[in-house]
Amino acid sequence: MAAAARGPVVAAIDQGTTGTTVCLLDADATVVGRSHTAVHPRFPRPGWVEQDPEELWRGAVDTVAAALVDAGRRPADIAALGITNQRETTVVWDRSTSAPVHPAIVWQDRRTAARCEQLAADGHAESVQARTGLVLDPYFSATKIEWILTREPALRRRAHRGELAFGTVDSWLIWRLTGGATHITDVTNASRTLLLDLAAADWAPDLLDLFGVPAELLPTVVPSSRVYATTDPAAFLGVRVPVAAAVGDQQAALFAQGCLQPGQAKNTYGTGSFVLVNAGATVPPPHSALLRTAAYQLDGEPVRYALEGAILSTGAAVQWLRDSLGIITDAAQTAELAASLPGNDGVYFVPALAGLGAPYWDPRARGTLLGITRGTTRAHLARAVLEGIAYRTRDVVEAMAAAGYPVTELRADGGAARNPWLMQFQADVLGVDVDVPADIETTALGSAYLAGLATGFFPDPAALAGLRRAGRRYHPATRPRGEDGGRERDDRHDRDYRHDRDYRRWQDAVARARHWDADHAEDDPMPAPPP
Repeated sequence: MAAAARGPVVAAIDQGTTGTTVCLLDADATVVGRSHTAVHPRFPRPGWVEQDPEELWRGAVDTVAAALVDAGRRPADIAALGITNQRETTVVWDRSTSAPVHPAIVWQDRRTAARCEQLAADGHAESVQARTGLVLDPYFSATKIEWILTREPALRRRAHRGELAFGTVDSWLIWRLTGGATHITDVTNASRTLLLDLAAADWAPDLLDLFGVPAELLPTVVPSSRVYATTDPAAFLGVRVPVAAAVGDQQAALFAQGCLQPGQAKNTYGTGSFVLVNAGATVPPPHSALLRTAAYQLDGEPVRYALEGAILSTGAAVQWLRDSLGIITDAAQTAELAASLPGNDGVYFVPALAGLGAPYWDPRARGTLLGITRGTTRAHLARAVLEGIAYRTRDVVEAMAAAGYPVTELRADGGAARNPWLMQFQADVLGVDVDVPADIETTALGSAYLAGLATGFFPDPAALAGLRRAGRRYHPATRPRGEDGGRERDDRHDRDYRHDRDYRRWQDAVARARHWDADHAEDDPMPAPPP
């Protein structure tokens, strides 16, 4: 999409689990350039997921360069740079060489499940949740750091000497972009580590002690929108550019979707799905099924918070159909296959490919396919996967309603928001409108907006929220009542007849998927941390 005329742009690096996307926005917040590079996670053992930190770094710079070509811009045209990222993924590197000392352990990784269970058995679950807003689960960063340092005691000694650095992917990229001059993380990413006191928005020494994480390893916690530093020309395309935003991908999507008022909610359908509802400037009360997290922080303003339902595998299940089973060659085929059936014929799929997140928090759950008969076809499998994605979202939305945050409209983004069958089914299952924007790459947009705000490139947040461009709105379907003369009724009643019945059967399927791996011995258990 080469531009007709040059002009300054804000660049947003969206470093995700399976790819890096870069968007370039002009002063009207219009995307004028875009590029994408695949990321290749590795699965060295069942339940383990790793990435090469160097691949993430090289891919980010290369993707920015490609987006500039797409926009007809030069590196010197970049007025500000924002970063959004997969959140809990853990990188540890050498401060002197900037070389990673271990593969990145990805947020989906389950290798520390036994450690989390032991910490809970030792009575730490309630206090950790009260302080951090999170549950004791291998999803988060703390036990990943602990695992790396405990597996290799020499690394722990080096960490205590201040020779190593830890960061989520935002920290890693900013370190490399600035030539090793800046070691920071924003409050949203910090809030995903199990090490941050959520109310104080700073590291908690007692939590560092609990997980055996040396303070010398940690980055400084900063707001999501601020000029932190400038890029090192030797590292980044020969130019100095203000690095002005860092924000977790789901929080970036919340911001870009214009969910700036308490009660507004969005769901990003990516590798996993993440429902966030804005909770305002006060930390919401604890809830056993849902996470409390930092939503964003503008420079000089209080932290805004969110309630989150993290669903660990949704789009990953579609990738499984495509890459592992060969049932489809493109994700878009699932819509046609699902629509070819009048119903699911009792076939259900629970997408617990990385355990179950909210509201169950069961790392021992496994993906489960039920109801197969001789007549089951690939269309049934495709439909079951899509229905499973929608039902997992209903799991979370119902938990939010129980917590006092009813969702009256769901703003949707991410790759699966392109799937019209899924979005309509989602609206039907929830009984609320599902609103999809014109540009579903909202994670990148959110970091661009925050970087532009920090540098004055964009006006105030309210003006940005007004720039959200509508795409398609899905209303819950109405259907004939059937037994009373053909009158129509809204889908809230229809769900009593069909969707609620199917959802109850879905919950039965979830019960069968849970604790499946409970008796499985760890292939490579983590030694006990030092006293």
